[in-house]
Amino acid sequence: MAHQINLLEKIQQTSEFIKQRVSGKLPETAIILGSGLGALVNHIDIEVEIPYAEVPNFPVSTVEGHKGCLIFGNLAGKYIMAMQGRFHYYEGYSMQEVTFPIRVMKAIGIKTVFVSNAAGGMNPNFRVGDLMIITDHINVFPEHPLHGKNINELGPRFPAMVDAYSPRLVKLAKDIAKEKGVRLMEGVYVGTQGPTFETPAEYRYFWRIGGDAVGMSTVPEVIVARHSDIEVFGISIITDLGVEGAVEKASHEEVQKAAAAAQPIMAMLVQEMITRM
Repeated sequence: MAHQINLLEKIQQTSEFIKQRVSGKLPETAIILGSGLGALVNHIDIEVEIPYAEVPNFPVSTVEGHKGCLIFGNLAGKYIMAMQGRFHYYEGYSMQEVTFPIRVMKAIGIKTVFVSNAAGGMNPNFRVGDLMIITDHINVFPEHPLHGKNINELGPRFPAMVDAYSPRLVKLAKDIAKEKGVRLMEGVYVGTQGPTFETPAEYRYFWRIGGDAVGMSTVPEVIVARHSDIEVFGISIITDLGVEGAVEKASHEEVQKAAAAAQPIMAMLVQEMITRM
């Protein structure tokens, strides 16, 4: 019981703090900016910027390339919230800590969340720098973000995950890509705990169980977003390849470099989607 009250109190405390800081104007769209995708911030007309260290109950991101700020401002004519840097299970956070920002988003009125990440591609049709719309996921994290007693105020005990990634937003992204002549892949994202990159055997395994790309984030956030009835759009930048017979050695620096190169296309796509939503 203490756990339940504690989480609800924390969500309320954090959401009230944010509401005071943004003085009444609340967004309905949020964007989680993953590895190397922070440059989208350059397109936001920022009104309020809050370092995670100042936000009550927020963990602090420890990963290189993840700045650690909540941003409120205008993007493509819409008032939005952006998370500049996310929290990862491999950093030692609990699943509750990793997904806590999603709970707060729901409490301040977020209806749609965009999640982005860097991922390794197993699909032989993929190239480094490709954008992949996430149409579904496979969860291989060792812990589930909804594990434990369900808090009915936050969502149902058994949330459906059939349309975890909004078909409406997937279609919108594909229409924009076609219109703009942008190469856009789609596929299934496999979420692992990390922090090691995959072995060749793991890449083969993930491809054979139906995955197209693999990464160390996103899945817990999406599960909690759907539990909270928030619509989700997910997109991966393919930053390295684990194609059978041609596995490349990945490094964090190379991943960031590939993500940065694909950034302008992703920024254009997200802005167009937000404009038309």
